[in-house]
Amino acid sequence: MAAAAAAGGGRARAGPQGLRGWLRSAYRFATDRNDFRRNLLVNLGLFAAGVWVARNLTDIDLMAPQPGP
Repeated sequence: MAAAAAAGGGRARAGPQGLRGWLRSAYRFATDRNDFRRNLLVNLGLFAAGVWVARNLTDIDLMAPQPGP
């Protein structure tokens, strides 16, 4: 925990307030270039999302005729 406090500049952070605070903290989490563990977690999450999309959307035929209204 001491390393986390030193990396954060020694200031205590409160939890995110509302949707705006959550989005800001998510953006900071994803764009922090100095934290290897965070970057690894974000990259693994993006890879897993890509695998999920590739496995679940490959059976959609975009050129098939669509039913009329």
